[in-house]
Amino acid sequence: MKRTIYDEEHEIFRRTVRAWAEKEVFPRAGEWRENGCVSRELWKSAGREGFLCMYADEKHGGLGLDDFRYDMILCEELGPREPGFFIGLQNRIIGPYLQKFASDAQRDRFMPGAVSGDTVLAIAMTEPGTGSDLAGIRTRAVEADDHWVLNGSKTYISNGFLAGLVLVAARTNPDASHEIGLFWVEDGTPGFERGRNLRKVGLESQDTAELFFDDVKVPKENVLGDPRAGFKTMMMNLAEERLIGAAGFIARAEHAFNITMEYIMDRRAFGRPIGTFQNSRFKMASLRTELDAAWALTDHCVREHLNGELGAEMAAEVKLFTSEVEGRVVDECLQLHGGAGYMDEYEISHLYRDARISRIYAGTSEIMREIIGRGLGLDDRNRN
Repeated sequence: MKRTIYDEEHEIFRRTVRAWAEKEVFPRAGEWRENGCVSRELWKSAGREGFLCMYADEKHGGLGLDDFRYDMILCEELGPREPGFFIGLQNRIIGPYLQKFASDAQRDRFMPGAVSGDTVLAIAMTEPGTGSDLAGIRTRAVEADDHWVLNGSKTYISNGFLAGLVLVAARTNPDASHEIGLFWVEDGTPGFERGRNLRKVGLESQDTAELFFDDVKVPKENVLGDPRAGFKTMMMNLAEERLIGAAGFIARAEHAFNITMEYIMDRRAFGRPIGTFQNSRFKMASLRTELDAAWALTDHCVREHLNGELGAEMAAEVKLFTSEVEGRVVDECLQLHGGAGYMDEYEISHLYRDARISRIYAGTSEIMREIIGRGLGLDDRNRN
């Protein structure tokens, strides 16, 4: 399907990213899967190329270029073959908190490192007993003179092992579920400890950690905005978070489709390529249709986002649909590989494992359906 959201300068950027990735990223993907994380040097290399937080002011080392499509291209080009390099998390999930909501002093201190790749960013919301329900956060922050004291723990934190700066969500009023503060916690702060690098079903090269906070003193200059209005701040960036996720989901599904096309035209059975059998033709035709529908929805949402009009319900729709399409596509593609698809040496096996988390993080499919349903007025709280 022909896509029309990109201009010539975007395609020039895509070629630059692709050339860099072929040289600096993809050759080491296997090594990083074994290590459980990408290297710090990869982050710095991305920084030298100008790929990190491109919207940052030039005085902070950025390009002053706030065009979401450039980050989409990064996800489309890098995600299918090195999905553990969460560049979208740095650029479009955590970086915007610095760019849009931080004080000038915080931007001056933290943004240069985020742009250069010397500082990997993480955001700590999820807790052992709290997933999609952010109102259930139990980590506490208590005000004391010129600082706040953090106590609690977080889990499943992406970039958590390499992060030099973590944005931590903590309850600031024990009697109000939605009074949450956001606190910048720097690497090396006393009382801030990391647990193990968690092993996962897929995304093996993505460092995912447990974080612990034991009487961590956070200076007040490290508080992001109003220490009791963090919940509202987090909600303001969710649409973009889900859209950048969708770009990665559909790009991985597209890659699975493409490598399967190659496989079924090369693999032969009964004297002819298995791609020429009716079952293969019909399966691939259905997958192509789903992929094109997912790209169309994603690109529509990008246009809405660029115009400042992407709402919560539509962002939930694109996250739900693309993650579900990814799951169906990689499953069917693995099936078409036959026994080879179950072997670790075949790329489809990695895509299959990596896809499973897409229906869980950034809001589960169930939560996405809840948001969409409420937007339709189907909320039992509205019943008389």
